[in-house]
Amino acid sequence: MLIMNNIKKVFRTDLVETHALRDFSLEVNEGEFVAVTGPSGSGKTTFLNITGMLETFDGGSYSLDGKDVSQLNDNQRSQLRNEKIGFIFQSFNLIPDLNLFDNVDVPLRYRGFSAKDRKQRIENALERVGLSARMKHLPSQLSGGQQQRVAIARALAGEPRFLLADEPTGNLDSLMARQVMQLLEEINQQGTTVIMVTHDAELARRAQRNIHIVDGQVSDYQKLQPVLNVAEPETASA
Repeated sequence: MLIMNNIKKVFRTDLVETHALRDFSLEVNEGEFVAVTGPSGSGKTTFLNITGMLETFDGGSYSLDGKDVSQLNDNQRSQLRNEKIGFIFQSFNLIPDLNLFDNVDVPLRYRGFSAKDRKQRIENALERVGLSARMKHLPSQLSGGQQQRVAIARALAGEPRFLLADEPTGNLDSLMARQVMQLLEEINQQGTTVIMVTHDAELARRAQRNIHIVDGQVSDYQKLQPVLNVAEPETASA
């Protein structure tokens, strides 16, 4: 489903050439939950940005769902990204002046869905993350864990086949982090492929597979048995 072979990414300035990824190869199958770990500066976020087609690459090949990404123009990459990929970020990236309904609506408007279709998708996504009763609340009226769940709902509303999460629990305490992780596990069990960058070893162990990146290359990967859930999901009224 996702195949990268010998990907190279170089950042250049007038004086310095930095190899963010070098001969990077990886395959991710449909329905997997993959955690990506590694030290700061190892290339994890660059890998995620290339996977999500937010950045181009300088060498190698990348196929997503049977399409050769290197052969696509900007508009084709944008279309493929919007149709196939959902993003979750550490900082939530919610718009503070918009309520939950409108925050989830923003990316759907770019997809050209009808108002009726958007409404159904938004309500379904917020119900899926346990926040349907708060869709008219502003982000400031929610806890950090709830805000991250809104960000997950925003990604899910487009019904992506891939969910890319960059340190999705980085701004949360340990209890909220485990609750968000449990939600991601449930989403994965329902068929969505999840790729998550994390520094948290405990959360990484809950993925099906752990990819470790060092100096822009895959240094190790292992199949893991997910640990048991240790936290109950946060209620909508929390």
